[in-house]
Amino acid sequence: MMEETEEQKGNYEAESFRLHMVTWNVATADPPDDVTTLLHLNSPKRPDVYVIGLQEVYSGPLRFVSDSVFDDPWSKMLMDTLAPRKYVKVSSIRMQGLLLLFFSKLKHVPFIRDIQATYTRTGIFGYWGNKGGVSVRLSFYGHMLCFLNCHLAAHMNYASERVDEFEYIMDAQTFDRQKAPRVVDHRLVFWFGDLNFRIEDHDMHFVRSCISDQTYNLLWSKDQLTMMKKKEQILQEFEEGPLDFPPTYKFDRNSNTYDSSGKKRKPAWTDRILWRLRRKAPPPDERRENRVDQEARKVEDGDEEEDEDEEYPLRIRQDLYTSYMDYSISDHKPVIGVFTLELRKMYDAPLVRLQPEGDWSADIDAMVLYSPLQPFSSSAWDWIGLYQVGFTSVSDYLTYTWVKDDEVAFNEEIIQVYVSKEEIPVRGGECVLCYYSNTLQCIVGISEAFKVQESKVASEEGLAPEKIDALDKTVSREDLWN
Repeated sequence: MMEETEEQKGNYEAESFRLHMVTWNVATADPPDDVTTLLHLNSPKRPDVYVIGLQEVYSGPLRFVSDSVFDDPWSKMLMDTLAPRKYVKVSSIRMQGLLLLFFSKLKHVPFIRDIQATYTRTGIFGYWGNKGGVSVRLSFYGHMLCFLNCHLAAHMNYASERVDEFEYIMDAQTFDRQKAPRVVDHRLVFWFGDLNFRIEDHDMHFVRSCISDQTYNLLWSKDQLTMMKKKEQILQEFEEGPLDFPPTYKFDRNSNTYDSSGKKRKPAWTDRILWRLRRKAPPPDERRENRVDQEARKVEDGDEEEDEDEEYPLRIRQDLYTSYMDYSISDHKPVIGVFTLELRKMYDAPLVRLQPEGDWSADIDAMVLYSPLQPFSSSAWDWIGLYQVGFTSVSDYLTYTWVKDDEVAFNEEIIQVYVSKEEIPVRGGECVLCYYSNTLQCIVGISEAFKVQESKVASEEGLAPEKIDALDKTVSREDLWN
């Protein structure tokens, strides 16, 4: 990343955010017991965001049915690991064996908007549904980001088909929001996954010798993705860090030994993480020459993009790109990319400020106070959820109240919403309130943490903990999400 002059630094206040990415073909295996190394859980520099893309998550008929009702084992393990560290699963998407999860520190959640997820199947060579791409796009403090996790066609001879699949996925994925309706419209795109590009020409002995000597650079020129970038413009727009780690495929399971089967597959860097920072719009004259057959509106969009790029810069630096040999449940090794995003926030206040009024317990009806800080499209389907500190996702609430149905009083600044004592957990605990906007499909405000007191009535009546649990009101989450 280029150093900025003092004059440039004075034009805006940039803030840095740490992004930790993982791509791993898990070859239908269940999660490992320990992901401390994989997620850098002991690092003093805690990520602001985790993006985890998996391929070949087990999707047999029975498992896939259960996973459609309950979280799959990988999602559950990751949520259980990250939630106590105050990370929330903001979005996820699954297409058979492809899984993509986006986690954020709780403090950033109200500033992550325009969230959408989609998928694209590719049908080349009969891999219908097993290959393709899943993506999550969102606005992070106003900057449009897109994360695209792909599993492309296998085998040495299909390098061109892999590029065709990627182009098809990029063209097929669209989003129903006005801002960044296509993948290429986003300020920053990450393309990662089991891209399945191989190492050509070099024989097995030479490849393994280079790996043994750690002279990986001798293999780079014959890496198919590197070779294809020289002739495919769409690939030239993507950057990648140096492959200074051993090829991540193919290993004997439960070992660090490359394929010793009769097939003796040649090692390759099949698992990759690349990124594309949107280029600044060309000069107006050049834009007109290139877009003579397009509507004037698109020229205006280019002007808006150029203004946005200058007023709200976004820069990216890769701090780490490596694989971890410690994990051997699969025939692939996981690949990790750690990035610093440096950006100027387009907004730094939530849409809603909210707080509990008075003491909360299951012994008395409670009130929530909230104030819209900016105009936004509120809906009769907006709701406020009560969450235990350390909750895993938006759907992991203790109870909720409909904003419009349960409104008690309001003035120009503050709105009061009623919560029945019957809905408040008897056991209490450390909690937060979150305002969920149905129109924006995301949390737009979070309260400070507060204490919900244990029910005095239950305590005085000497109810045992298990009986207290039985008294807790069970809310039908299906009613809310349907």
